[in-house]
Amino acid sequence: MAEYDNIRTGRHCTFVLHAHLVFVTKFRHKVFADRHLKRCEEIMRAVCEDFETELVEFNGENNHVHLLVNFPPKAAVSKLVNSLKGVSSRRLRQEFPDLVQHYWRANKLWSGSYFAGSVGSAPLSVVRQYIEQQNRPT
Repeated sequence: MAEYDNIRTGRHCTFVLHAHLVFVTKFRHKVFADRHLKRCEEIMRAVCEDFETELVEFNGENNHVHLLVNFPPKAAVSKLVNSLKGVSSRRLRQEFPDLVQHYWRANKLWSGSYFAGSVGSAPLSVVRQYIEQQNRPT
């Protein structure tokens, strides 16, 4: 994939903006199995669409997830992150009662912190490969 194959246009701009996001579970509990991660990806794709943002790559392990997002300049990364974490937490806890047992006190799935990195200086293919190679729990 060439780095500038997916140039997007807005009303008054042309852009290629990517961010690598990492969310960890509250208390770093190891709670995700493949079924949780698969549903989490579906939920996060829907949230990204609402923000006119593309979820380019998604992967995770039992206590964290990695996302590579292509976003427009008008999207505030912090607002995108808040929606991704809030919506996924609420829906995953509703759909998978087994997750609730880990969060009976805090009633939250995700840690309050997150990682957001610009991937402008790294080849996008390298970042995609890194995310693709993250181990998934069995």
